[in-house]
Amino acid sequence: MNLYDVIHRRRDVRAEFTGAPIPDGVLDRILTAAHAAPSVGLSQPWDFVLVRDPDVRRAFHDHVRSERDAFAATLTGDAAARFARIKIDGVLESTVSIVVTYDADRGGPAVLGRHAIADAGLYSVCLAVQNLWLAATAEGLGVGWVSFYREPYLRDLLGIPAGVRPVAWLCVGPVTHLETVPDLERHGWRRRRPLAAAVHHDRW
Repeated sequence: MNLYDVIHRRRDVRAEFTGAPIPDGVLDRILTAAHAAPSVGLSQPWDFVLVRDPDVRRAFHDHVRSERDAFAATLTGDAAARFARIKIDGVLESTVSIVVTYDADRGGPAVLGRHAIADAGLYSVCLAVQNLWLAATAEGLGVGWVSFYREPYLRDLLGIPAGVRPVAWLCVGPVTHLETVPDLERHGWRRRRPLAAAVHHDRW
């Protein structure tokens, strides 16, 4: 696949993981791609925690389910019915979970380029996540970003040091297929916004 094919083929995977193993070389290529992301001041403020322990994953999955229930309780009517049909994670079904973290002290005390935009380091971590996601897609794997969790819980669960922020729990592994239409669009949660609605010229 060329770059544009990978970008448009990429999906946030939930239900399609097979649990099959990932060859070590493939996993290394994916992590190497993530580590090659641009970063403010060349700080490389990310770390990658590979989570394979089934007990840890089950504990996290239980936490995710409780957060899903909390969100579901805020919905009524059609929104509640639509959300009930949406699977929000593949924590137990995927081959491995990769937790990407952000260390704001990395490259400090003076991080070149971050003095005026404090979040530039966090943006750098998101670029690493995107690199990982596109590389995994190019390798024929699926990735799902889990967002139904509380950061303090995840920090405690994985023993992440104080001051280091967990940014993304990514479920990664072989899949039966990648959907042509994103899940949230297929389930009627939201529709894509056309590019023309997002482009402005010179001023907002």
